[in-house]
Amino acid sequence: MLGPQDLWIALALGVFFFGAKKLPELSRSLGQAMSEFRKGAAGLAQEEQPPASPEPAKAEVTAKPESASAEVAKDEVKPEAKPTH
Repeated sequence: MLGPQDLWIALALGVFFFGAKKLPELSRSLGQAMSEFRKGAAGLAQEEQPPASPEPAKAEVTAKPESASAEVAKDEVKPEAKPTH
């Protein structure tokens, strides 16, 4: 963990290397970069989570007479098996 003395030394070195006029610009651009990084990281976390599935629609179940289901079974076409050589 950085103590107050370490922060003062870093600030003095920053002023020495970059000058007093450039330091606010550098800190502003660093803050904007950190903000963009956090937004991007939050966006990735949201993309990884699967979207909430909508509730299935409740279908009304009605009783069909047995003769109707027999007719449907007769109408179904089963694919023929292809002969193997």
